[in-house]
Amino acid sequence: MSDSITPLLLSQSDSFESKQSPPPPSLEETIERCIGDFSWVQFLQAFLVSFAWIFDAQQTFISIFTDAEPTWHCNQLGDESCNSVSDICQLSKNSWSWDFPLHTSIISEWGLECASSLVKGLPASSFFMGCLAGGFILATLADSSLGRKNMLFLSCLMMSISSLLTIFSPNVWIYSVLRFVNGFGRATIGTCAIVLSSELVGKKWRGQVGTIGFFCFTLGFLSLPAIAYVNRGSSWRTLYFWTSMPTLFYSMLVPIFVRESPRWLFVQGRTEEAVLIIKGIASTNQNISRISFSNLCFERETWNVELYSAIKILVEKKWAFRRLSAAMVAGFGIGIVYYGMPLGLGNLSFNLYLSVTLNALSELPSSMITFFIIGKLNRRSSLLGLTTLSGICSVMCVVAGKVSTMLQIGLELVSFCSACTSFGLILIYTLELFPTCVRNSAISMLRQAVVLGGAISPLLVAAGRKNRFLTFGVFGLVIGICGLFAVSLPETRDRTISDTMDEEEYKERVTLACDN
Repeated sequence: MSDSITPLLLSQSDSFESKQSPPPPSLEETIERCIGDFSWVQFLQAFLVSFAWIFDAQQTFISIFTDAEPTWHCNQLGDESCNSVSDICQLSKNSWSWDFPLHTSIISEWGLECASSLVKGLPASSFFMGCLAGGFILATLADSSLGRKNMLFLSCLMMSISSLLTIFSPNVWIYSVLRFVNGFGRATIGTCAIVLSSELVGKKWRGQVGTIGFFCFTLGFLSLPAIAYVNRGSSWRTLYFWTSMPTLFYSMLVPIFVRESPRWLFVQGRTEEAVLIIKGIASTNQNISRISFSNLCFERETWNVELYSAIKILVEKKWAFRRLSAAMVAGFGIGIVYYGMPLGLGNLSFNLYLSVTLNALSELPSSMITFFIIGKLNRRSSLLGLTTLSGICSVMCVVAGKVSTMLQIGLELVSFCSACTSFGLILIYTLELFPTCVRNSAISMLRQAVVLGGAISPLLVAAGRKNRFLTFGVFGLVIGICGLFAVSLPETRDRTISDTMDEEEYKERVTLACDN
């Protein structure tokens, strides 16, 4: 039998209404009455939380430059035996040299130019495997004991410290281990950021606020080629230093300025803390004077909300498992392209700095498209269209390379932009598919699937240096096929999100009854 808690009440004038008074408002309706749809206080909180995406992007794509295989040249200009060979492993060590100092890349510093694709792709794959492990181990902590705010702080701190320690890596094996730890710490940053920012605003602005994080992620991605270009010729360790220090400083600000989600506090039964936060957020709201905090009937969850119980209930409930499975399969396909495309840019006959910058810039229109789609179009059909477009363009990259380099990079940009838009859309879509009590865990599981695609992509990129179909061809086929699973998901546009599994399950039964 479910417990009851006492959050928010209507004004005293409501007590004089007739005995047949209407049912009390839901938790979402009451919170929205207090804090309104959107205010400057809410915007600043959402922006501060979303700022973590900048550092998330830097650590995600930093290996594009640190793990890149540098260009080389023959020591003697007239040496035909050297100039006619494209694989340096077929040449003697004295006949060629790197164009830049050895310390500019891990490949040149540790002599990995002739190592297997497995070894070359190990650091990047280790990062994504760390994301998988961290997402599984840390995911439910944001829904159970720690909450969104503390989880965000812990993740940023762990990511910054591990990134700083990476500077002292003596070989590729220690480097890969530290990249694993870095990915482990980074795993829940994006999840906590998007969930926390969306739970601080009203329904009308929920999707739009979620796109703030995507803009910040783009900013972080854009900053990488700029930092790398300024430090070209310097050690790859310099990149880790200039990206880890700002992250460490930001993590110190989170406990001071970021506020916990009042929704999560209510679900946990911490009513007084939730009320204080709502009062702080609603301090500039003119309607707050008409609402007092007293007696609102709110049903808490009937199942035991403890560590990993969120994942258990997601698997046990058939409707939840069906939704989660479909979203994760689609997310896996999106992750292959989203993380793999930037890593595969070195396989194209195009300037690396320029191509990475163009890819980072393509995230700006993708964020704008996501902002438009969230407000105007259905989630399901939009996701299907975007994954299909990304798949077609990715496959065409293989053929276009034989025709024109400009056409190839153009198709690559369209494919990547579509994958970026799909990624942002499916995050917000999943946010609306699951109630507050398991929302963070559900999105974490989705990101697990996306990261799994990212973990496989470096190996495909390494293999694609000899056969481009193993990179761009496989990328396109996977995202196209996996995107079709979105057909089984219910539409959530303009729908009120739930706070408990019981509430969402009731809506599911009503929807099925209406369809029948």
